[in-house]
Amino acid sequence: MGATATASTADTSPNFDQTSEFYPDHEVSVFPPTHDGLKFWQFMIAGSIAGSIEHMAMFPVDTLKTRMQAISSSSKTPSVTLRQSLGSIIKLEGLAGLYRGIAAMGLGAGPAHAVYFSVYESSKKFLSIGNPNNSMVHAASGVLATVTSDAVITPMDVVKQRLQLKGSPYKGGRLREEGCDGRGIGAFYASYRTTVLMNAPFTAVHFATYEAAKRGLMMEVSRGGDDETLLVHATAGAAAGALAAAITTPLDVVKTQLQCQGVCGCERFSSSSMRDVVEAIVKKDGYGGVMRGWIPRMLFHAPAAAICWSTYEAVKTFFQQLNEEIDLLEKEGGN
Repeated sequence: MGATATASTADTSPNFDQTSEFYPDHEVSVFPPTHDGLKFWQFMIAGSIAGSIEHMAMFPVDTLKTRMQAISSSSKTPSVTLRQSLGSIIKLEGLAGLYRGIAAMGLGAGPAHAVYFSVYESSKKFLSIGNPNNSMVHAASGVLATVTSDAVITPMDVVKQRLQLKGSPYKGGRLREEGCDGRGIGAFYASYRTTVLMNAPFTAVHFATYEAAKRGLMMEVSRGGDDETLLVHATAGAAAGALAAAITTPLDVVKTQLQCQGVCGCERFSSSSMRDVVEAIVKKDGYGGVMRGWIPRMLFHAPAAAICWSTYEAVKTFFQQLNEEIDLLEKEGGN
């Protein structure tokens, strides 16, 4: 993020509050930190760790969601409950069936979330000068973050979801096999447009809700103070994740069926048009088909967001303390 705040005394310089949360009250160095006292690469590391832990911890629930959403694309099927889906996997495949594709997600989650959070923090810093609590800024920053991170995660998400399917012919995350349908690398990005269209409103709602809930909880928990506790991050993250997940479930169903088309009996669509996919779902399963899997989706995103935000903020706090200690040592060395 290369944003700087010079120590100029000229009246023409921007009126940045040097004692605000963005600019700690200490001497400004030649290469100052970004807001929250962290540098760009530290946001990337914090995001990478948080994303990896989130997806690894919640992967079984994600498998259940994928199975429930993909099943309607092969034929008209009665609604499958979460318990039925879980029981079927355990009976036929054992616990290992819940973790098929976890290696592919492990490879993609870290880099994607590094991009995700660093772009979010950079955008928020750039857009919110003078008004850090603007919900529209948080929403817009979230959209920018998802557009860039989805370009990283989409190919591995395709591999992951195809491995998660019941009776999947794929035995590992080999990209060459995933592109064997004749479309090459395009097979991995067949759902990219839908993924962005889904994740844009998801992240807009998610980040705006998280930042607003965090502020409200800080006022309640800290009695008007500004202490950011683990409870605050976890609760705000869970609320944001659940709300955003519920609102965007129909788009997630479309994305899943586009990514799983032509595999294990799932229908292949003539185009990647969202309208065509929605019409096919409604024709076979009615309007309830576009909400298939909403329960496991919410069960995934509520705790996943709580885990992700708690981990992310904890790593940020570690880096903040580390930077403060380094600054103190440098000052003592200078004396």
